[in-house]
Amino acid sequence: MVRLTNLALDSAVPVSKLPSDIDTLDARLLALLEAEPRIGVLECSRRLQVARGTVQARLDRLAERGVIRGHGPDIDPAALGYGVTAFVTLEIRQRYGHDPVAAHLAEIPEVLEAHTITGSGDLLCRIVARSNADLQRVIDRVMNFEGIVRSSTIIALAQQIPYRVMPLVRASAGGRSDG
Repeated sequence: MVRLTNLALDSAVPVSKLPSDIDTLDARLLALLEAEPRIGVLECSRRLQVARGTVQARLDRLAERGVIRGHGPDIDPAALGYGVTAFVTLEIRQRYGHDPVAAHLAEIPEVLEAHTITGSGDLLCRIVARSNADLQRVIDRVMNFEGIVRSSTIIALAQQIPYRVMPLVRASAGGRSDG
């Protein structure tokens, strides 16, 4: 079975290595896998009307290039009891640098992702918590590192557009034939 998922920071693909040569067969394959993550290679080949070896070669190539970053389940934090999502901007002491702060954040299970940003803050984190009171506990844990000076938190009220990449896949495949 093949599964697409969004993985943690340590598996992120550098921008310089991002491919731009997704063709329509790649896009159709990725769309099929997104719609039916538990589908097997043989069934993919049947539905796409291409050889099983072609599907496997495409999957291998997409994984090798970092387009497919994982094969695990896409887990909903709310279903695990973490119904509060917040975005936290952190300002760090520059003498510490980003790496020690990122290492500290990586040890906190509720920190789902962290990005170095421009603007008034240095890092933007997406964190989850079980309640608003639990969010305070998580923020206190985040701030319990002398390399972090200040935080600013925004609580998400509702998700309007879930994490998605298929529009990018379709845009990347625009005009490229199966080849």
